[in-house]
Amino acid sequence: MTTYTSTYTRRTVLVPNLSRAGNLALILAASLFIALMAHIRLPLPFTPVPITGQTFAVLLVGAALGSRRGAAAVLAYLAEGAIGFPVFASGAGLAYLLGPTGGYLFGFLAAAWLSGLFAESGHDRRTTTAWLGFLLGEAAIYTLGVPWLAHFIGFPQAVAMGLLPFLPGDFLKALAAGLLLPAAWRWTR
Repeated sequence: MTTYTSTYTRRTVLVPNLSRAGNLALILAASLFIALMAHIRLPLPFTPVPITGQTFAVLLVGAALGSRRGAAAVLAYLAEGAIGFPVFASGAGLAYLLGPTGGYLFGFLAAAWLSGLFAESGHDRRTTTAWLGFLLGEAAIYTLGVPWLAHFIGFPQAVAMGLLPFLPGDFLKALAAGLLLPAAWRWTR
């Protein structure tokens, strides 16, 4: 039986698969991008959770690299922070990773995987569907982050201090990512 392959392969994510070394370099670069965006931060006096650029970076990394490589980039980021590299918004080390904001950090893993999965399904080509995928990623972050924070300060306070103040900003971050990724697809065609 003869098998034919097309000379055109439809890319399922913005950044195509590379060699093993290329993928590793891309994953590490993406983890550093997340780390850089973590230092764009606005501390709020009433909560231990700052406003940062991390969520924006996590969503874009997941969508651009796909579910597996996006999740791998977040795992690398978490490992870098756990061993003491100053990659988190306001601390480093295993104790910080397991502290009040740790659930949000672990939520990044689910968010990158979800936004990557959404992109692999082709939903990152249009602004409205890309935006929906990013909102799902944001929801994953809160689903893990708020209960984790509640362990430290109680559930009502976790909602008041770790969810409600961040919804408008995260809505705007998801909107910005939803505009940026389809534009990048048009640019790379």
